[in-house]
Amino acid sequence: AGAISTFIGVTRNNFNNKEVLYLEYEAYVPMAEKKLQQLCEKMFEKWDLIKVAIGHRTGVVEVKQPSVIIAVSSAHRVASLEAVHWCIDELKAEVPIWKKEFFTDGQMWKENPESRRLLTRANRKQGYHVPSSLQLALSVSTAAAVAAVGFSLLARWR
Repeated sequence: AGAISTFIGVTRNNFNNKEVLYLEYEAYVPMAEKKLQQLCEKMFEKWDLIKVAIGHRTGVVEVKQPSVIIAVSSAHRVASLEAVHWCIDELKAEVPIWKKEFFTDGQMWKENPESRRLLTRANRKQGYHVPSSLQLALSVSTAAAVAAVGFSLLARWR
């Protein structure tokens, strides 16, 4: 590979001038894993890539800690850079992972602008339940960036 591009999404310490204490992610694991795998496959259809790895944590993620890692390798930088950019946008829009932000003065579920597409198409049923503690032990040797401890949703390709 001539290029390895990565994206690491880290918990910020503030949002809209509010101090963030930590984030908590929940996911519908079977569908999330399937969607992550589909993202990997789509990237190979769109770009000439060598390897792809995606990791996303569930549960509590402290400030300054990573919640999502995407690593893509290709022969040339343009393909891997474009694929990483596309992947994080699609992940936020398509993968059933939900984020709750905890502040010094309260908490709120946060919707990404990208996820509005998913909500519009899905027409979710009321009362849909997502377990609050989702732990999945998987190992990924594809990219060192995804080997971080605590990542519970993982996908890789090739």
